Amino acid sequence: MNIILFDGECHFCDASVQFIMKRDRRKYFKFASIQSDIGQRLLEEFNIPETIDSVVFIEGKKSYVKSTAALKICSRLDGMWRLFSPFLIIPKKFRDAIYDIVAKNRHKLSKKNECKIPTKDELERFLH
Repeated sequence: MNIILFDGECHFCDASVQFIMKRDRRKYFKFASIQSDIGQRLLEEFNIPETIDSVVFIEGKKSYVKSTAALKICSRLDGMWRLFSPFLIIPKKFRDAIYDIVAKNRHKLSKKNECKIPTKDELERFLH
């Protein structure tokens, strides 16, 4: 299963989930908030600290965080987003430094104050 764990209390993260769903017509991804029971179980199963301040992408038996997770997710999206995949050759240290700047400021970057209520079709993609 291909699961994206996201901060369920972050409007920027909610917007990111909406962005991904619109560009994932094949429904490759399932979603769960890090704060949910299943999110907590997956963090434990993959030895990821509960305090992680990152999107987490679980693909099969591997997990990815920070810039690697974001770029691996992009590689599965429809359209031009796949063109970001080659950035994986940039050393992780540099990619994650940029990711950390965005993550640190994600609450300021979101212009939304509320989350979108998912449709029935979208709801089926969320793990509980």
